[in-house]
Amino acid sequence: MIEINLHRVSGDFGFGAKDANGHTVHMDSSDESGGNNFGVRPMQMLLMGLGGCSAIDIVMILKKQRQTITDFSIKITGEREPGKEPSLWANAKIIFTLSGDIDAEKAARACELSMNKYCSVAETLKRSGTVLTWELKTAPSISPEVGGK
Repeated sequence: MIEINLHRVSGDFGFGAKDANGHTVHMDSSDESGGNNFGVRPMQMLLMGLGGCSAIDIVMILKKQRQTITDFSIKITGEREPGKEPSLWANAKIIFTLSGDIDAEKAARACELSMNKYCSVAETLKRSGTVLTWELKTAPSISPEVGGK
C-alpha cells in the first residue's frame, strides 16, 4: 500500500504532499481561483507524472539494448475539456528528444512500448478518455569542443 500525506502550508490552497520516503511536492490553485502560485497545479502534475513514467520506461528499455543516452528531454502539451466539471485532459502530446549513440528505430520502439504497454500514467489517462499522441526526435551526441577560441 502506498501512503501520501498532504498538509496545507500556504494560503487557502497551497499544499505540500509527502510520500513515504519523504519526497515533497508543492501544489496550489491558480491566482484566478484564489491560489497564490505556491506550487504546481494538480492537473499539471498528472502530465508531469506522464513524462516521468514514460522517461523511466524508455531509459530502462534503451539501457537493456545497450544504447547510450547523453541527453533526454520531454515536452508535453495538453488541452482540457472546455466547459465541463470536472474538466479532464482531452488530449496530450508528448515530444521525446533523445541524443546519444542511439539507434532511431530502437528509440521509437522504446517510446511506443512505454506509451502503449508499460507506462501506468499513460494508461490511466487513456482510460479516462485522454487522446495521447507522441513524437520522437533524435540527434547524435554533440561532443563539447576541446580548447578555446
